[in-house]
Amino acid sequence: MIKNFINTSPENTLKDASNEKAWDEPIVGFSSGADDLFLFYKKDIGDFYLSPIEFFTHAYPNVNVEPVELTVISWILPQTKVTKIEHRKQNKWPTEKWARARIFGEEVNNKLRKFVVSKLKESGINAVVPALSPLWSMNKSQKYGFASSWSERHTAYAAGLGTFGLCDGLITPVGKAMRCGSVIAKMHIKPSERPYSDHHEYCLFYSKGICGICINRCPVGAISEAGHDKTKCKAHVDTTWDYVKEYYGFKGYGCGLCQTSVPCESEIPV
Repeated sequence: MIKNFINTSPENTLKDASNEKAWDEPIVGFSSGADDLFLFYKKDIGDFYLSPIEFFTHAYPNVNVEPVELTVISWILPQTKVTKIEHRKQNKWPTEKWARARIFGEEVNNKLRKFVVSKLKESGINAVVPALSPLWSMNKSQKYGFASSWSERHTAYAAGLGTFGLCDGLITPVGKAMRCGSVIAKMHIKPSERPYSDHHEYCLFYSKGICGICINRCPVGAISEAGHDKTKCKAHVDTTWDYVKEYYGFKGYGCGLCQTSVPCESEIPV
């Protein structure tokens, strides 16, 4: 259902002159609402981080449900080949396609989230979108700095869809140049296998002590061998609003240079 929406729906558009596709074919994974990882996230990131059962019971206060009865559906939306090729050439600012994917592509992602919920409800299955819930919020983790009450990347990790890289991006079978989304539903789907044992397993820097190419891709030095400096990163991203408005003529932003022209751009690197 998710793949069909992205592959065939006219909603999958960058909203440019040619209505170019925002995303290539997704990959999808599943995790249990009772997965211990969700409790670990709350403990590790902060008490503000919410579990699947908390989002679900807020949306359906009169429905009796246990965490084990919930499935978290997670997906990866890969950037298109053309968007990635153009973005590789940049060294400071986002291309128009990349900025459009960040704004209008996320609109597509939200429409997909709502579509999944509506189709499930047609079958009598209650579901909720954490990213669109009034419980979703930005916070500050004592350990990690900027953080939110639900992370799509951490959810995708739980669903076996990828591990984290030096720049904090999620390296998936279709690469790191992507966005992700999720829905929590009261239904049983067998959890996907997590084909890794470490949260940095797919990153060549952490697993093999090599690569680190994303360090030089960052225009403001926000990535180093010590990891990702979220404050420096955010400060640069904030400057791209003016650039996008002046050169591309719409309200938007973006960076993502560390997601392209790197070995993990479009695959798990070997």
